[in-house]
Amino acid sequence: MAKRTAIIDIGSNSARLVIFQKTSKHGFHLICEQKSKVRIGEGAYAHGGHLQEIGLHRAFYALESFSHTIREFGADKTISVATSALRDAPNRELFLTRARDQLALDIRVISGKEEALYGAIAANNLLPISDGITIDIGGGSSDMALIRDNKIIETCTLNLGTVRLKELFFDKSLPLSQTKRYIQEILATLPHSFCSDIAIGIGGTARTIAKGIIDKTDYPLNKLHAFEYSVATHRGYLQEIIESKTDHLNRLYIKENRHDTIREGTLILDEILEHIGAKKVITSGVGVREGVYLHDTLKGDNPKPTAINPSIQSIKDRFDMFGLPDTNRVEISSRLYKLFGEHIDADTDYTEILHKTLSLSSIGKMLTIYHKNRHAHYIAMQELNYGFTHEDMVLISLLLNSKPNKLYPKELYTQYKTLLPSKEVIKWLSFIYTTTLILSKNSSSKELEFDYSGGSLTIKSDRGIYLAKEEVSNMKKIKNMEIVIED
Repeated sequence: MAKRTAIIDIGSNSARLVIFQKTSKHGFHLICEQKSKVRIGEGAYAHGGHLQEIGLHRAFYALESFSHTIREFGADKTISVATSALRDAPNRELFLTRARDQLALDIRVISGKEEALYGAIAANNLLPISDGITIDIGGGSSDMALIRDNKIIETCTLNLGTVRLKELFFDKSLPLSQTKRYIQEILATLPHSFCSDIAIGIGGTARTIAKGIIDKTDYPLNKLHAFEYSVATHRGYLQEIIESKTDHLNRLYIKENRHDTIREGTLILDEILEHIGAKKVITSGVGVREGVYLHDTLKGDNPKPTAINPSIQSIKDRFDMFGLPDTNRVEISSRLYKLFGEHIDADTDYTEILHKTLSLSSIGKMLTIYHKNRHAHYIAMQELNYGFTHEDMVLISLLLNSKPNKLYPKELYTQYKTLLPSKEVIKWLSFIYTTTLILSKNSSSKELEFDYSGGSLTIKSDRGIYLAKEEVSNMKKIKNMEIVIED
């Protein structure tokens, strides 16, 4: 098993290196990321797909730097893939041979369908989705995959890319209507099955648009992965980008390093969203590189381990120094939730959220036992990325910061209010979470009996739980609840 795996991804616009550290069978995290805007496809589409010398030089020097980094990090394995620009290039062998002979990099040129598959594997494993259509807009192609019930059903690739569109239309100042017709003619070749309310945006164009929406709306969480937005609400914003002059893009929250191809990419995305009937876009912070890694480590085209969340697994591998089994805490919290469920929220079941929070309850102690709740909150906010909605990420992180004498930090609730349930729900969840931690240190679930009546919670135990009595007496009361422990 490779402990550290380096993935190099050479696209038409950018070359990227990522290095993943494996923490256990299903746990991993990113330890290095480098990017170079090599534009290897620059000028190619105007010259029959032939790669031009300037782009080839930039790409080779970037790979030379990547090779140095890979050696520095001691990666056990390197996988190199190249996409559209090299795929389309009649003279690609010159570049591949030079990389192999001088840098010992064996670059595999993947097909458009493989590219779509890898993006779909990443989305299917690392986003909170079960259905949707992935859209990965690159410099030379747009690669798409249909996901149904967490299965990758079909993939396709279209000759629609930002650099391709820029050189064929935008650089020649051709009418926008002509460019749209070109895109629509290509989209007409998509299989009829490619229809979905949910679009999954992969790659630089999707992330740039999502970041613009986050900035313009003052969205409270600065995280792109799993960020969602309504197509209808923000279609006007997409149109503004498409029709904008380059020097006006800053006013639309587009960073300067994306000015050269963001209008082309946005036009492609907007036309695809219209064609597939998408109502919502979920932004993916992962793509081909993560897909290549997962395909290699989990083996297969639909590799999705059941009941294992890679973020939680990786966090526990690195920060849970005790490794205590979750069973007792899960059982106690389930019983308490059943007891108080009608007071929490009749329409939403938070049992699984509580279980996942309790599973991470010890991670803050890895830094220091002092302020362990605050440390746990910070670790979760930074590392709890894969498989969760933003609402789930924030709620779990908030609950980790709970303490018996202060059920939840009010300042954090205020900061993330739009992503959280009501204060009443937060109070109950925090109460169950902190009570579970107190009781699980002193008893097993089988030794406890609970009764809640007349606003009073009675806890009976088969054996003495003196320390629990003391901690419970200092707890912040909820609904003026009296808590009685009998042993």
